[in-house]
Amino acid sequence: MSQPSKTLALDVMSGDQGFRVAIDALKRVLPRHPDLAIVVVGDEPEIVAYWPERPARVRLRHAAEVVAMDESPVDALRKKKQSSMRVAIDLVKTGEAGACVSAGNTGALMAIAKFVLKTLPGIDRPAIMAELPTRDGHLYMLDVGANALCTAEQLYQFAVMGSSVAGRLMTIDAPRVALLNIGSEDNKGRDEIRDAAALIAAGDVNYVGFVEGSTLFDGLADVVVADGFTGNIALKTMEGTAKLIGDFLREAFSSSLLSRLQALVALPALRRLRARTDPRAYNGASLVGLNGIVVKSHGGADAVAFEHAIETAILELADNLPADIKRRLNGES
Repeated sequence: MSQPSKTLALDVMSGDQGFRVAIDALKRVLPRHPDLAIVVVGDEPEIVAYWPERPARVRLRHAAEVVAMDESPVDALRKKKQSSMRVAIDLVKTGEAGACVSAGNTGALMAIAKFVLKTLPGIDRPAIMAELPTRDGHLYMLDVGANALCTAEQLYQFAVMGSSVAGRLMTIDAPRVALLNIGSEDNKGRDEIRDAAALIAAGDVNYVGFVEGSTLFDGLADVVVADGFTGNIALKTMEGTAKLIGDFLREAFSSSLLSRLQALVALPALRRLRARTDPRAYNGASLVGLNGIVVKSHGGADAVAFEHAIETAILELADNLPADIKRRLNGES
């Protein structure tokens, strides 16, 4: 597999917030990466009107259609061949771009990416990998929604892919890989979970055993593997819990004059807490297992969150992660 182009295709039309959010994020990213070229994919007249003075390394590619957030993946694949999402992924397929970022419909993005780019040899299904905070840093969890049911072999493939990506992005040699389960004992969980544990333990990853939902954030693993059904429920539960705690804190600190004064005293600590738990700092899920790099931004991302998704794609592009995953699956050192 050849080294991909240092060009990023940016689907600016998909998502809930409109193209301005993606372009504002791009404006923040460009000064940090002077050697990066960008292809902005979307409605060219609208983009030109909003951003008339663009750097020479930013090119536009017109796309006449947009995949709606509630559109079925089958319809998006069959009927929207000129959508901004499809055009961006096609640019990766042809080598005009080394990676693409989209905030669009997750199911459609996965369906189109799998159809256009295909999976890597040895991979049955791509997975969605998300970054999450822990007590002492962060971890990567996959799958978080692409595959509701998985075999033991597929979970093993997720472990290899997750280890490869996390090792490059975290710059560590042997990321700790765990399986999400209902208990930490070897006899716990469904048959496919226990079978996957045996496969992973015998493979070329640093397997550390099972983790439970209650210990997910304790820093016991760098990569946590789950089927997409379990992983997505865990992810959405985390997001809901973080929002609930934020609501509780606002309620507690606004209930009286004294509590508002206490909030002023606690403001530095509250700002640190917000920075560590801000979901925008973890935006940008990787579609791993494809013969190309695709990063999914949250559909409701603002410019700060979309910026992080772009940075994730840039890191994966620099490390040519599909090639590394292919090498690991082939048993090469």
